[in-house]
Amino acid sequence: MKNILSVIFIFTILLTACSKKESPGFAAEQDVKRNYDTIAVDSFSTGAVSVDIARKIRMSSPQYLDSVKQAKKLQEEESKLKAELEKENKAKQEEEKKKADAEKKKKSVETPSGPDSKTQ
Repeated sequence: MKNILSVIFIFTILLTACSKKESPGFAAEQDVKRNYDTIAVDSFSTGAVSVDIARKIRMSSPQYLDSVKQAKKLQEEESKLKAELEKENKAKQEEEKKKADAEKKKKSVETPSGPDSKTQ
């Protein structure tokens, strides 16, 4: 009798321990509606990503930004070189003008002295 009671007791414990328990919140959950569109969009349809948006995405990429920085640096270097060349050219032109003016003055000084000596 003790064996039968102990077997029944153990059997009831196993049944209660292994039984499927339902959570109280599961029944309360219902099907949730999505607030966003889940329909696939064909790349050639009207709702596909536009060229402008794709361009903005590409422009925001790190590689593009790095290439833009390099291009700006090159342009700045070129503009500096051009400015230096212009300064050098202006300096050369000013020197040439000074030389030309000096030669004209020498010629003008030599020219009046020549006719004066001939007239005397």
